[in-house]
Amino acid sequence: MSTTDTTVLVHEGTFAVLGADGGLTGRRGSSPDGLFRRDARHLSRYELTVDGAAPQVLVPLREEDGGATCVLAPAGTRDTPPAHTVVRDLAVVSGALVERVRLVNNGPGARTARLALLVDADFADQFELRSDHRVYAKDDARRTVRAEADGLRWTYTRGTWDSATTLTASPAPAAVEEAGTTARRLLWDLDLPALGSAEVLLRVEARAHGAAEPAPGTDPTDIAARAHADADADTDARSLPVPPQAPPGLAEACRRGLDDLDRLRVTAHGPAGEELSVPAAGVPWFLTLFGRDSLLTSFFVLPYRPATAAATLRALAALQGIAYDAERGEEPGRIVHEVRHGELAHFRQVPYGRYYGSVDATPLFLALLGAYTETTGDPGPARELERHARAAVDWMHGDGGLDAHGYLVYRPDPDGLVNQNWKDSAGAICFRDGTQAEGPVAVVEAQGYAYDALLRTARLAREHWDDPAYATRLEETATALRARFARDFWLADEDFPALALDGKGRQVDGLASDAGHLLWSGILDEDRARRVGSRLLEPDFFTGWAVRTLAAGQPAHHPLSYHRGSAWPHDNAVIALGLARYGMEEAVRTLTAALAETAAHHGGRLPEVLAGYDRSLHTRPVPYPHACSPQAWAAATPLALLTSLRTVGEGTAGTRG
Repeated sequence: MSTTDTTVLVHEGTFAVLGADGGLTGRRGSSPDGLFRRDARHLSRYELTVDGAAPQVLVPLREEDGGATCVLAPAGTRDTPPAHTVVRDLAVVSGALVERVRLVNNGPGARTARLALLVDADFADQFELRSDHRVYAKDDARRTVRAEADGLRWTYTRGTWDSATTLTASPAPAAVEEAGTTARRLLWDLDLPALGSAEVLLRVEARAHGAAEPAPGTDPTDIAARAHADADADTDARSLPVPPQAPPGLAEACRRGLDDLDRLRVTAHGPAGEELSVPAAGVPWFLTLFGRDSLLTSFFVLPYRPATAAATLRALAALQGIAYDAERGEEPGRIVHEVRHGELAHFRQVPYGRYYGSVDATPLFLALLGAYTETTGDPGPARELERHARAAVDWMHGDGGLDAHGYLVYRPDPDGLVNQNWKDSAGAICFRDGTQAEGPVAVVEAQGYAYDALLRTARLAREHWDDPAYATRLEETATALRARFARDFWLADEDFPALALDGKGRQVDGLASDAGHLLWSGILDEDRARRVGSRLLEPDFFTGWAVRTLAAGQPAHHPLSYHRGSAWPHDNAVIALGLARYGMEEAVRTLTAALAETAAHHGGRLPEVLAGYDRSLHTRPVPYPHACSPQAWAAATPLALLTSLRTVGEGTAGTRG
């Protein structure tokens, strides 16, 4: 089953990936299905039959206004049409999947239909479901299932870990049959009056280890309506300042993006233990707090939803590194990359329970703190988080590498992430021929983030911390970094920045979209910035839909590579903000129109990543096979595009934001 045959429902840390018929088959690999909470699959099979056969799909499951509906019917012919129709309404609320199954009798005579539902809960950790086929030892794990008066209860225990899944039904099933180790088949004999109907209400609760109680509710229509109303209240897309000359589709993409961001919220906690609502990175793999993703998402929505930035900053400050832990990559002052709550993280079989393998989250944290203060005029977070900001600056100078190497650097982590910038797949930071750069690696965009972070933090020190001497030192560091960068990173033959410097100080000569981030941070002088901006709109970079991660024509390029030829909307959003900063209005409008059209081809929702094929190949953007959707920084991209248009339209180019 392809990802285009699935529907994703998500709400406050819980999501379901469902098939066209509303069911689940226990699929693994790059596109697993199931009901998930806190990195675990709490429902793996959910297969409906009527009178012993799976009904055919008449209307495939589609998400709309917070819920999803599909219409099914048994096989029939022209002379013998189906005796009944099945309507499935589903919705997800925090901690639960709810469904109404309605059987409609199409005939003039009363009849009885046997409804059966095959169900199971495998409690698989998401890292087990991925397609790398790695096996994790779980010698003391135990899974059980027992029938209850109105359904089933599965449990999973392993040492200090325990979780459960419950299924309740109204009416209660007439019988329960064994269908495997923990799989069960629930049976109902439903009496259907002539031209009438009967229904079953189902509620599946994911009682994840350490999670709050699931939210109440059994009616999917009511739950979907409440979720949609909550999203509408927060979204308020009608008040967005979309200019009349904005490209078609941008306003709808902004509305859809804000709606998705509402659904992607997860609970986190601040330095004082206060509960916060922050953007998770995306589904299916990343419904949790990610430093870089949450920071860039917050940057993109800052002019429209500054509270998102304030919450993200507080949540990341609470998780800031305080000690050295080589397995996690933790270092004092370093901002966390990823937080996981699953079983394998709990037992440290994967390092991602609290993982710090990111070279850019720390400068982005500082830059967002400064940008929030400048945008809102609210000094509260800057004063509250001064200690955290100073620790982040110390990390950049020390363990981050500024003092020892002159640049922010990372060392590949063989047990975690080989690359620790946003292009974090193996081989992504490469020479033109595809050779991976070896560390310590100074990737290009992180130097721009560091420059911006130093200047913004200097302004905080001068205006809000009453420490002008510290501000001056930071400004001097930024000035020296900018001068070194101009000397060391510029590829004279290409008139373009290198992707990185490797551990030997060699220029990594792959031509990559990361250079566009330098316009956003302002580390380039105006002449070079404009040349880079123009270069990114040339055909080897620009597909007509978006800017590629790696320019075509290089041996390393591949249009279906995750980071070496694909095109990422959020990457393009940063580029658009940079183009706007330097007043490159025509380029901003070209890029914004292309991405707005791309969004329109996806129902207003930009995916995480697109294939890097040229527009001439097909009339629609070609999807990347395993893209996450919805995904936070893709959802926030239309808001960044809107800001870019407003910047060039209002003549405010040259400002940092």
